[in-house]
Amino acid sequence: MSRYALQFAYDGGSFHGYQIQPNAHSVQAELEEKLSLLLAEPIAITGSGRTDTGVHAAHQIAHFDTSADIDVNLIYRLNRMLSPALTAQAIFTVADDFHARFDATSRIYEYRITRHKDPFLRDFAYWYEADLDLKSMNEAAKLLLSHSDFQCFSKVKTEVNTFECTIMRAFWSAQDDNLIFTIEGNRFLRGMVRAVVGTLMEIGMGKWSSADLQRILDSKSRQEAGRAVPAHGLHLVKVTYPETSFGARCS
Repeated sequence: MSRYALQFAYDGGSFHGYQIQPNAHSVQAELEEKLSLLLAEPIAITGSGRTDTGVHAAHQIAHFDTSADIDVNLIYRLNRMLSPALTAQAIFTVADDFHARFDATSRIYEYRITRHKDPFLRDFAYWYEADLDLKSMNEAAKLLLSHSDFQCFSKVKTEVNTFECTIMRAFWSAQDDNLIFTIEGNRFLRGMVRAVVGTLMEIGMGKWSSADLQRILDSKSRQEAGRAVPAHGLHLVKVTYPETSFGARCS
């Protein structure tokens, strides 16, 4: 058996999240089904993390083991079988002990807001026209870098061993009529990024301040934080690994 890393992307609006679940179409289920058919043996994939229903991914990584030969045409054949909302981008050789989830050093997400109604962005950005103060939101976002316990932004019914996360970057930027919130961390809790964005937007509207964000962080209570913004504005844009993690590209 040899281990490989698969790089792929998907439109989250077409799936009930990444992870396999009963009676629902997921990214993991479709990839495992098509890879199993192509390689003529059962294939199970392990992703770098889970995305919720409606969340998109431009750069996702999963590993899998197979005794079959991987040829240069596998990506082409796999993409011919996958639905239009899911694309395989590359397959790399990796060490037998490589783990897509535990070896990842960071995940980078973007939350995208469009200030004007745009039919071409309706499934990929949150349409929100009210004024937002980027300066105050960026000042507040700096607090995330010096904090470690993010229980206040986690979905209540979730099974995790720890609410500890390390945030390396968190900032807002403006691009034409769009606002983009970029956040990079070693890990994220379920629903965390959407709750962070909803809370920062309350600050941007002048309803809360940076002091309120500090109070929310200290409270460890999800009820104290802002609402979760819609899933379709959230994009996983990159999963990073040590430079030596990936071997040759084989498809």
